[in-house]
Amino acid sequence: MLACQKHLFSLPDRLHYMNCAFMAPAARNVEEAGIAGIRQRRDPSGVEHVDFFEESNRLRALFGELIHAPANSVAIVPSASYGLAAIAANLPVERGDRIVVLAEQFPSNVYVWRRTAADAGASLETVGPGEGPGNRTTRWNERILEAIDARTAIVAMPHIHWIDGTLFDLEAISRRTREAGAALIVDGTQSVGALPFDTERIRPDAVICAGYKWLLGPYSLGLAYYSERWHNGRPLEENWIGREKSEEFGNIIAYRDGYHPGAIRFDMGERSNFVLVPMLVAALEMVLNLTPAAIQEYCRNLARPLENCAGELGFRLESSAGRANHLFGLRARNTDGIDPNRLHDILGQRGISVSVRGNAIRISPHVYNDERDIQALIEALDTAMQTRS
Repeated sequence: MLACQKHLFSLPDRLHYMNCAFMAPAARNVEEAGIAGIRQRRDPSGVEHVDFFEESNRLRALFGELIHAPANSVAIVPSASYGLAAIAANLPVERGDRIVVLAEQFPSNVYVWRRTAADAGASLETVGPGEGPGNRTTRWNERILEAIDARTAIVAMPHIHWIDGTLFDLEAISRRTREAGAALIVDGTQSVGALPFDTERIRPDAVICAGYKWLLGPYSLGLAYYSERWHNGRPLEENWIGREKSEEFGNIIAYRDGYHPGAIRFDMGERSNFVLVPMLVAALEMVLNLTPAAIQEYCRNLARPLENCAGELGFRLESSAGRANHLFGLRARNTDGIDPNRLHDILGQRGISVSVRGNAIRISPHVYNDERDIQALIEALDTAMQTRS
C-alpha cells in the first residue's frame, strides 16, 4: 500500500494543500529537471541536433505508457485548448449535426465546440444530471447515452467532472458513439495521471491533457492522444520538426510535404522546449512509478473520514462509487448554504488550500497529503457551518 509521499515535494509543513485540481506543486525532481534545463542554456554550444528529438520522444513514450497507447499516437501540445482545436479542425461536422457536451463542463472543452457548431450549422446539446430519484451519477450517465443518436457527430466530455469528480462511464459512452458513427473526444486534464485510463478499452478518438495538474508537470505544456483514424489529418501548424526526415539538420531546406508518421504532425512548434519537456518527463516518470491505481487507493483511504462525517457537517457528497477519489465536491445541504467569504477566511487562517467551483467546495488531494490535512479541513468546515450568517 502506498504511503504518504510528501518527502518528494517541497510544500511547507504549515500548508494543507488539497488543490491539485487547480495546480500541482512541483516535485523536487521536477524542479531540478527545470533548473538543469535553464542551466543548459548558459552555453548553447552544448545543445546537439539530437536534443531536439530524444527528450520529446521520451515524453511521448511515457504518456503512451500511461494511457496504454502507441507513442506515435501522442502529440506534444501547449495547452488543452490547442489539442482540442487540432482535433476539432479535422472532424467532419455538417449542418443539422449535433455536438454533445456536459453541463458546467470546463470552458476550453465548450468554446471550441460552440465555434465548430456555429461554423457548420450544427447544434450544441448540453446534458446535465437532471432531477429525479436514484443515484445522480447513474442518472447523468444514462442521460448522456440517451442523448447520443444518429444525428450526433461529436461527444466531447471529460472522464470526471472538473467541479465535483462525477465519474462517467467512458467505455459505455464510447460504444454508443461508435454505434452512432460519432467521435468521442475526452478532456483528460482532471483525471489522467491520478485515475487509470486505457485507450485500448475506451477507444476514444482523442484524449487531451494539460500537463500542470494530475500529470504533475509544468504550465504551458500538455499531451494529446489521437487515434489512428486521424493520423492523416491536417495540423494547426506547419512547423519544420513535424516533417519527415527533419532529423537531418543539414538538409532541412529540402522541403518535404510528408509528415512524420502517426500523430507527430499535430505537435506544436518548438516542441523541444529544453526546460519544460524535461520537467514533464520527470513528472511522468514519477506518476508511472506511483501508478494511478495506487494514487486512487491512497486518496480513497485518505478521504474516508471526511466522507463519513460530511452529512453531519451539513454537506452532500456523492458516494465513492460514483465519483473519483482524487477530486470531489462538497455541497451544502441547506438552501442558505455557506458564506463563501467567511469560508475563505477560515480556510486561509488555517493554511488550507482547496477551491470553490460553482456551488461546490472542490477538494483534490494527492500523495503529499496525510490524515492531518483532512482533519484540518473537517475542523475548518465544522467552524464555517456553525458560523453561517
